[in-house]
Amino acid sequence: MNLQLTWFVLVGILIAGYAVLDGFDLGIGVLYPFLAKNEDERRALRAAIGPVWDGNEVWLITAGGALFAAFPPAYATTFAGFYPAIMLALFGLILRGVSLEFRHRDENWRRLWDGAFFIGSLLPALLFGVAVGNVVRGVPMNAAGDYTGTFLGLLNPFSLLVGVTGLAMFLTHGAAWTAVKTEGALHDRAVKARSLLHWAFVVLVVLTTVYTGLAVGDRLHDSLGRAMGWLALILLVAGVVWARWEMLRKRDLGAFVASAAAIVGLVGLAAAGNYPDLVPARASAAATSIAVDAASSSLTLKVMLVITLIGMPLVLAYSVYVYRSFRGKVDMKEGEY
Repeated sequence: MNLQLTWFVLVGILIAGYAVLDGFDLGIGVLYPFLAKNEDERRALRAAIGPVWDGNEVWLITAGGALFAAFPPAYATTFAGFYPAIMLALFGLILRGVSLEFRHRDENWRRLWDGAFFIGSLLPALLFGVAVGNVVRGVPMNAAGDYTGTFLGLLNPFSLLVGVTGLAMFLTHGAAWTAVKTEGALHDRAVKARSLLHWAFVVLVVLTTVYTGLAVGDRLHDSLGRAMGWLALILLVAGVVWARWEMLRKRDLGAFVASAAAIVGLVGLAAAGNYPDLVPARASAAATSIAVDAASSSLTLKVMLVITLIGMPLVLAYSVYVYRSFRGKVDMKEGEY
């Protein structure tokens, strides 16, 4: 495996890690006004993600930094072309963080902060999927790799369908985490929501797959023409079936882990379909896709790899420590562990 492919895989792992970890945070934020029926339940939902949400966002920051350092042209094109969407998503993440910090200190404005928590979770949960949909569909750009489209052009039917599919994925994951961390009526509500959202996710994945075959059939063909694509597809299907099995057996933790496996499979499937392109161009005589070959120097990639091999185990160890420290159910009365 050469360095360019190594970093393509590593960036994919970071994106998948973010989707799995911060995905349930975003899902709970969007479900927050629908699952919680009283102040104790709202406090319990916030406590379910309180110790981990900011650490989970590190995966997004690291993925962006890795893309910038390893594949500068891809970073420049996507961040310049998707700038309004990225700013909206970042605004949502900031709003979510502010709402969580102020909510329990400012009781007079709690409805405002509850609304901010919902909006701050919904924006990134939807827009990240829209961004992925545009990358899979192909980005309008010229031979120099400059984005030539518009913001409204990003909101095309295909990318919106992918965005809604991603939203359903996060909602299912959030409901699964809520079931793991809560008890009583809130837990029962989360279990029902998890089941319904899981079916919605499955239907949307099928619709997205069909639409992908119609709109960008070469992506689907390329994905299933590679071993990585088949492995991702097997993981996706296995995760979906496994999650339903765990739900039927009323095993909340198993359903959550299975949901995480399905997310990794879906991210892997998208990555396999795009390879060797990082940012494929829309069909045009002047368009040129940005491939993994457009990477930084070998020295840069080697130095980054050494840093990653040292830093990644530390990040994983810290994550394991935090999740183990706050394992178990949230106290439904106190809203604490």
